[in-house]
Amino acid sequence: MEDQTVGMLITEAREKKGISKNQLAELCGVSHTEIARIESGEREVPNPKTLRKISKYIDVNFNELMYAAGLGLQLGPESSLLKEYHSSLRGPKLKEALVNAFCSLQNCNKFEEFLKKKLEDKKLSEEEKEIVRQTKEDNFYQILTIYETINQLQKALRHEKVENTDEDSLLENDK
Repeated sequence: MEDQTVGMLITEAREKKGISKNQLAELCGVSHTEIARIESGEREVPNPKTLRKISKYIDVNFNELMYAAGLGLQLGPESSLLKEYHSSLRGPKLKEALVNAFCSLQNCNKFEEFLKKKLEDKKLSEEEKEIVRQTKEDNFYQILTIYETINQLQKALRHEKVENTDEDSLLENDK
């Protein structure tokens, strides 16, 4: 993701969806002046509850809006900090990180199954269902991040194996 302000990100996504500021405000249950302030940059750090509402209608993940507003760490696949960290790991630490990533993925997948079943619960109110849907969205974003982490770690592991292989052993394997 480029370095965009939260206002720029919302404006771009809203326009892509063909929604006016007034329509977005009405859908979210916030004032049109609040939407205008956020988009113009006057409100640099919007209320997270407002960002959550907006994210539902513009197809931008809540976590991305939080990051753009300076309210959270970007944990998405495009995070340069994660890439830098993972590419710096070597030896046992690299293998440990890969095992941890696979365990995290397994936990997130199990949590996803739980959330799907939870949504089927007829006793849940609409408000409770919305919380579960939001949690599913956040969990999905986390799953994407874990997949990217696994790819980065596997790439680092392959690179490490190549670095540790000398030319003589490569030539022997060709015979």
